[in-house]
Amino acid sequence: MKDSNLNIAIFSPSQNPYSETFIQAHKNYLRDKVFYYYGTGENIKLENVGLLSSKLQRLRFKVVSKIFKKPSSYIWIKPLLISLEKQHIDVVLVEYGTHAHHLIETLKQSKLPFVVHFHGFDASVRTVIENNNNYKEVFKYASKIIAVSNKMANMLVKIGCDKEKIVHTPCGANKMFFDVKPQFFKKQFLFLGRFVDKKAPYYAVLAFKEVLKKHSDATLIMGGEGMLLNSVVNLVKHYKLESNVKFIGVIKPDKYKSLLQESLAFVQHSITAENGDMEGTPVAVVEASFAGLPVISTFHAGIPDVIIDGETGLLSQEHEVDKMTINMLRLLNDKSLAIKMGEAGKNNILANFSLERHISKLQNTLEEVIN
Repeated sequence: MKDSNLNIAIFSPSQNPYSETFIQAHKNYLRDKVFYYYGTGENIKLENVGLLSSKLQRLRFKVVSKIFKKPSSYIWIKPLLISLEKQHIDVVLVEYGTHAHHLIETLKQSKLPFVVHFHGFDASVRTVIENNNNYKEVFKYASKIIAVSNKMANMLVKIGCDKEKIVHTPCGANKMFFDVKPQFFKKQFLFLGRFVDKKAPYYAVLAFKEVLKKHSDATLIMGGEGMLLNSVVNLVKHYKLESNVKFIGVIKPDKYKSLLQESLAFVQHSITAENGDMEGTPVAVVEASFAGLPVISTFHAGIPDVIIDGETGLLSQEHEVDKMTINMLRLLNDKSLAIKMGEAGKNNILANFSLERHISKLQNTLEEVIN
């Protein structure tokens, strides 16, 4: 990358969700000075500063808006424009296409070059795409569009994005996971992620239930939270699997690393949800492979971009629960295969999907759109 002294504004709809480690990576590892704006509408804040206007200023903006018959959004767009100018912002990175749509008038009026980073649901849920007017203005005014998988890139082109604007770069794995050295001494599978439709955690449980018929001492560890958590817990109770399936909630990176080190494989049965919702390229999958664990998952979205079926993991078709069971049993019955796939996965991620590689490509893209 060339030397630069940029002021980069990152916009995110929320501040620090536990599942959005990729956004925190952008904030922490992009070069130069990053100004992190989070929230929506009148609640947009600048990290370490707070709201962009005082109560008195907001009252003044409301009066001006009423007198001059400006749109209601004026009362939050104006202070945001003032803030961007005050911070001497050179380029903007917007996390999620939906957030770019929300900010489009601000972005247009700022006349700043901006890059939009799509992540998953924003490029796949049909109602979301429709409610955001197929991102027509976002695609028109954005300098570049980031897609995290080849599947997503094709989907964005299909709904109207100029192919020349698309930059393909999966969110990379943090180097901290490279230090993990799996021991493969437990019959333990690991799932970590949100309990939502597209991750179909219930399918992992159903596949594992059949595994127990041949390996009654195997364990499935499930970490995370989400709208389906209670349903999955009830499923486990229904089949009386409480002794073998453990729910650990949201965990910190150090705990995750220790679980990766002691597990046999990472499992995630991703599917396309009924509303069209899909993964981008799941960060947890990339991290697990970088840690040296084979990944048992599905041919879904960006997963086959990073997991090589038969070499770094074992993939099945979506909803093919019986095949996932077979894949789990295959590794339980052949520890040497699990070790071989894990090592191949670590090398694959290091060579092609490291966080450094992703950040470098993103940094170069931001510098390119200024020039």
